[in-house]
Amino acid sequence: MFTSRLRVAASAGLVGLMAGAAATECFRNSPRVEAATLIPLQSTAVEHRPSEIMKHGFPGMDNVRFFSDYVLSYDKRNRTAHWVMERLTAESIRRSDAVKRENCEFREDPSIHPYFRSSNADYKRSGFDRGHLAAAGNHRLSQQHCDETFFLSNMSPQVGKGFNRDSWNRLENHMRQLTRNYKNVYVCTGPLYLPRREADGNSYVHYRVIGNNNVAVPTHFFKVAICETSAGELDMEAYVMPNAVIDDATPLQAFQVPLDTIERSAGLLLFERVENLRSLNGRAPPKMLRPKLA
Repeated sequence: MFTSRLRVAASAGLVGLMAGAAATECFRNSPRVEAATLIPLQSTAVEHRPSEIMKHGFPGMDNVRFFSDYVLSYDKRNRTAHWVMERLTAESIRRSDAVKRENCEFREDPSIHPYFRSSNADYKRSGFDRGHLAAAGNHRLSQQHCDETFFLSNMSPQVGKGFNRDSWNRLENHMRQLTRNYKNVYVCTGPLYLPRREADGNSYVHYRVIGNNNVAVPTHFFKVAICETSAGELDMEAYVMPNAVIDDATPLQAFQVPLDTIERSAGLLLFERVENLRSLNGRAPPKMLRPKLA
């Protein structure tokens, strides 16, 4: 029942986002959507949250899941997400004293078929953290928002000390700090599996898997932010970090990369509706973010 309700919610959400205002009105009034667990229509603000988060386009359409404060595309083969998308504002990241992170539990995502889920047992004694893609610290305004970031579909195996608890955490904090200067910050995060040239001169993609469900351990992670000013101007920051111990003295700017580096490696078009930027990684952007289809 839960899974069928979620499918209805996802279908309704996609229609609303693609068809514009008319479909959004249908999405608002649909009794089938109101029955969904993951998009509780408690208020107009919650009701329109998916379309707000995905304002600048979907990176891909594979197994999209709508949660109350973020959107996720799930990779059934690798048992982690292709990408997650968040919209951060100074208000949305405000911490409520009523929200208790210690009450959150890592748990399987019941919307994913059991064949393709990861489990807590997969991570046990693996040596890897259950690393958030949509950061729990971005969703402390309500207990439900925070709880939903603990679904294992939102986790990837991450090196703990020296990465997840340190440099990756610094990058997550930086995303929140951007809301001090921008009206909206749209953040897309995901795993990468990058090739490495070996002694025979050929390149190979090698990555470990953990647990009975063979959860893939990414070699790297990306995070891309579109930062929107009150005047509607857009700045972008794009980062790739190795899933490895990183010296804390390394500045975040050392991990900034051109956008197409991520898109080519991930097989995704990030924020594809964006055509004009004021800056990219603090510099003048290229005249064209990506080639247009003929």
